[in-house]
Amino acid sequence: MIQQISQQFHIEVEQEEDGRWIADIPELPGVMVYGQTQIEAVSLVQALALRVIADKLEQGEIGSNFNSFAFIAA
Repeated sequence: MIQQISQQFHIEVEQEEDGRWIADIPELPGVMVYGQTQIEAVSLVQALALRVIADKLEQGEIGSNFNSFAFIAA
């Protein structure tokens, strides 16, 4: 039986002094983006996270039993 692993990724969002929004996912180092709006920053960081997760799966850095994840906005 394959053990199922679920992972939650927390999105942290804050507005910079210049008005831009920054979003990052602490569980994925380096996954940080800027957006003109809060919604744009969240969308962009989710897209980047998906690319990073896909790359980690292809490289074998995440086990094949990794089958579920969710983004949680903080």
